[in-house]
Amino acid sequence: MPYEPPPYLAELTLAEIAELVAQRKLPPVEGWAPQRSGDSMMRIAADGTWYHEGEPIRREAMVRAFAGLLKRDETGQHWLVTPFEQLTIEVEDAAFIAVDCVRADDALAFRLNTDDLVIAGPDHPLRAAGDADNPALYLHVRRGCEARLNRSTWTQLAEIALAEGAEDKGWQIASKGAQFALLP
Repeated sequence: MPYEPPPYLAELTLAEIAELVAQRKLPPVEGWAPQRSGDSMMRIAADGTWYHEGEPIRREAMVRAFAGLLKRDETGQHWLVTPFEQLTIEVEDAAFIAVDCVRADDALAFRLNTDDLVIAGPDHPLRAAGDADNPALYLHVRRGCEARLNRSTWTQLAEIALAEGAEDKGWQIASKGAQFALLP
């Protein structure tokens, strides 16, 4: 069965986005207690490209499958987890890249480079990092992993914020009842 990515975010209502999020069935990584550990020989570059043994992984379905097995522990180490083993994976910046953003009702919805959809809010906060010269915004995705907003997505979010009077609100934006700073 061929993979069909979700439709363009701007064409969806918040209810439709929430339904697509709910339909995504992820492996129950949180409940697994693998006994073996090792190195996956994998790396996620800052631009979101996945590598194995120095070569890019070209099959998007493989990247989506691996992305569903990711977690980050309290020390910041990223892991690929199966029921039998957990393997380290090097992540240069963030495990995911946010590539699209839209305001839908009271929420901000993001599409990731893996076609995952995430609705920002208390469970998926935005985090401002960097400094005034090199700001960066991150979105909590799941299991400690984050997505960095790419430049065009950051611009989309800034345009939404400006239209909603962010300059007068201390460069804050709301989603699902939570307030987030857009500047570090």
